[in-house]
Amino acid sequence: MTSPEPQTSAGPIRVVVADDQSAVREGLALLLDTLPDLAVVGQAADGFAAVAAVAGTGADVVLMDLNMPRCDGIEATTRIVAEHPGTRVVVLTTYADDDSILKALQAGALGYLTKDATRADIERAVKAAAAGQAVLDPAVQRRLLAAATAGAAGARESAGAPESADPPEAADELTGREAEVLKLIAGGLSNREIARALFIGDATVKTHINRIFTKTGSRDRAQAVHYAYTHGYADPHPTRADG
Repeated sequence: MTSPEPQTSAGPIRVVVADDQSAVREGLALLLDTLPDLAVVGQAADGFAAVAAVAGTGADVVLMDLNMPRCDGIEATTRIVAEHPGTRVVVLTTYADDDSILKALQAGALGYLTKDATRADIERAVKAAAAGQAVLDPAVQRRLLAAATAGAAGARESAGAPESADPPEAADELTGREAEVLKLIAGGLSNREIARALFIGDATVKTHINRIFTKTGSRDRAQAVHYAYTHGYADPHPTRADG
């Protein structure tokens, strides 16, 4: 059976909500229906139902829980990405452990939020995913950074390299500007925010990002973020302005 084509014309972003807890699922559906430019077109109590809902509605985005019976969110995400590549998945779960995060991103999730996310966080993540952009919860980014830092330290120790080993150079073939863009992607900036930060055009940002994806073997922004952390492009100790 062929699923409906993903949305291409102007109209609300079509969302499927997948969560085995009916109160949570229905609450999220009500919340999403109050947001501008979003419309809930299906609900699912497990991963099988989520895949079926996407096939039946051609949803643009699935808001996906991870811990569900019969077919969990990881398996459902894998199937949706493979069978319906025009549909994006945003994970919304109580779990922020390394294993859950990495499995979800490897399965193809484009966003990852924990259930303490605000209404604005959820709206931003769903709209970003519909536009093909990744949004990661700040806590998730910290977990990825911690895991990457620990992995890099372990690799240096095994190789006998000093702790102060420099970031990668020409082997990764990223230009200086591409490295700047990758660092800003890891910082959670949108294309427009990157353009403003670097005083370049939106089209130039897209060109840099496409080249970064090609050179790093990343399928999407979430994988590029992971690459940035594991290859030394993301600042492990970002400075914050007070006040």
